[in-house]
Parts: sequence; structure tokens; C-alpha cells
Amino acid sequence: MLDVVKPEGPPKVVLRRARFLPRWSRRLTIGGYLLAAAAVAADFATGPGITFAPVLAVLPVLASVGTRRIADPLVVGLIAVLLVVGMAFYDADVPMVVMATAAATVAVVTFFGCANVAALAAQERELTSVRTIAEAAQRALLRLVPRRMGPLVVAVRYVAAEAEARIGGDLYEVLRTPYGVRLLVGDVCGKGLGAVETAADVLGVFREAARAEPDLAAVARRLDMALARRPESEEFVTAVLVGFPEAPEPAVVVNCGHPPPLLYHAGAVDEVSPPEEAPPLALLGLVGGDYHSRTLDFDCGDLLLLYTDGVTEARDAANRFYPLAQRCASLPHRDPDALLDQLLVDVRAHADAGLTDDAALLAVRRER
Repeated sequence: MLDVVKPEGPPKVVLRRARFLPRWSRRLTIGGYLLAAAAVAADFATGPGITFAPVLAVLPVLASVGTRRIADPLVVGLIAVLLVVGMAFYDADVPMVVMATAAATVAVVTFFGCANVAALAAQERELTSVRTIAEAAQRALLRLVPRRMGPLVVAVRYVAAEAEARIGGDLYEVLRTPYGVRLLVGDVCGKGLGAVETAADVLGVFREAARAEPDLAAVARRLDMALARRPESEEFVTAVLVGFPEAPEPAVVVNCGHPPPLLYHAGAVDEVSPPEEAPPLALLGLVGGDYHSRTLDFDCGDLLLLYTDGVTEARDAANRFYPLAQRCASLPHRDPDALLDQLLVDVRAHADAGLTDDAALLAVRRER
């Protein structure tokens, strides 16, 4: 899981032997060392007429597995060459050209192992640099969300489907505006840098329009127009906008073709369906219609859960979607952070093959 948290500093590049190789890799490596040791023992046991010296060429290869230090295969290769020299003196009946070839083979493989380790170390440094840039981009795109905003307690989680991913097309924002606290959760229909650029555009327009437009539906229209004006762009965005004016006014929800939020109220979990179906952002001019707001009673103790389809489209081994509303009804919801943590654990248990799409979750609870 990738939580958006404040970084304490740039990540340190540490190049050392991997401490957590896969179990099968550790076993194969140990097996290789055992076979090499057996070859040395067999060489001395069979007398001076037979040699197993060429087998020692595997030692620098084994030493390069899981390490980013050139010294590891270099030292092991040197030891292997010395063993070959020792065998050459013991195996007096073996032609010297055979032993010289074995020693040369060990040396060549040692140099190859060192070069391979150096290349992998350079790739890891480059990957670390890319990760650092991606994390900086994520912090600029998806800002930190305060835990408390007036009477509201807010929690957010962003989960990348790819283990090395940092940013994608899912987006969220929480703003304090002259019209109360306003939220946005959205999902760009697209992948790669194009989706990230679209997400950045949506967030930029929302941050300006949410503070300028009294009507939340008008904010949605401005988002739609901004995306529709983008040249040569085929991405559209599903989104939910929520406004929490000052009490006792009800909350306001505008749904732009997005999965409906879930409301915890009076011990029940219900979908907050839109009054009318509306298209995703950037498609309003093509399909017609308009964005309409729905009022929502949001009392003390109520909790609203916004999410993207990376959660609801998680599938189990039988290809069944994750039943979000049903599962949420059984989870405690007094604390938004605890709810999202337990929800993600439950989603991962359901999707044993892992998430196939990024997922963003935002929970907000009224405490007074």
C-alpha cells in the first residue's frame, strides 16, 4: 500500500546483498555452493588422473546473486582460481592445458559477474532516482490531506496496482473554501503519462473553481469544459464532488459518471445515487444533459466513503467483484483511518491475485 505521507527526506541508495531473496532463489544458490563443494571433494577423492576443476567457474556466478557489491564475486572468483591452482598440483596426470583452461574460465566468469553486478547497481541507482522524482510528482499532484477540517475527520489512501508505481490516473482533493469543505475523488480513463497529465489538469481546475463557484454543479461544469478544450485528448474522467457547507445546511453531492459514494447512517450503509445519470467529465458536450447536485443529510456520527473502481473491480479466484457495500456494513466506521486500513486488508484478501487497477479511497466523518 502506498499512503500519502510527508517525506522525511530523500531516499538513501544502499547497495548491498539483498537480505530477502525469494526462498526458491536462496535454496538454488545454496544448492549450487553444495554441488561445487562436492565437486572439490570428488576431485581429491578420485586421485590425480581426474579433475572437476571446471565446475568451480560457477562460484563467482553464485556470489553475484543478490549482491550489489563488486567485491563479492571478485573475492569468490579469486578463491576459485586458487583452488584450481591447488588442484593442478594435485591432479598431476591431468594435462596442464585442461587446468589452465579451467583457471581461465573461472577468471572470465569472475569478470563477467563483476560487470553484471556493476550494471545492476547502476540500474538500481537510476530506478531510485526515478522513484524520487515520481514521489515528488505525487506530492505535488496529490497533496497531503489534513486529518481534521472543522467538524470533519478525513482519511485517504492511494494504492498502486503496480508495485513500483507511484502516481497514476486516480485523484482526490480536500479543500477548505468560502462555501465549506469540498471534496473530489476521480478516475481518469486512461493510462501512462497522459492519465497523469489529465489528473493534474482536473486537480488544478478544481482547486480554483471550488473556491470561486458557489454552486457545486457549476464546479463540475467548469471541470468538464476544461477537459473538453484539451487538444488531441481522448481521456475522460469519472468523478464525485462533495460539499459540506456550514451546519445546519445539508451536504451536496454531484456525481459525474462515477461509482456512487457509500453513506454510513443510523447503522446502515447505503449508496448515494445521483438524482439523474450524468456523463463523465469531458463528455457532457457529446452526450448532452447536465450535472445535478443532490442534497444529503450528514449528521454527527455519519461517515461518507468515496472510492474509485480499483476497489469494486477487484476480483477473487472465482472472478467475482469485491462486494464493497456488503463488506463495509460489517466493518467498524467510527474512525476513518481504521476503516480504510481494514478495508484494504479485506480487499487484498478478496483479490488473491492482487489489484489490477489503482485505487483511491477517501473517508470523511462528521464528529459534531
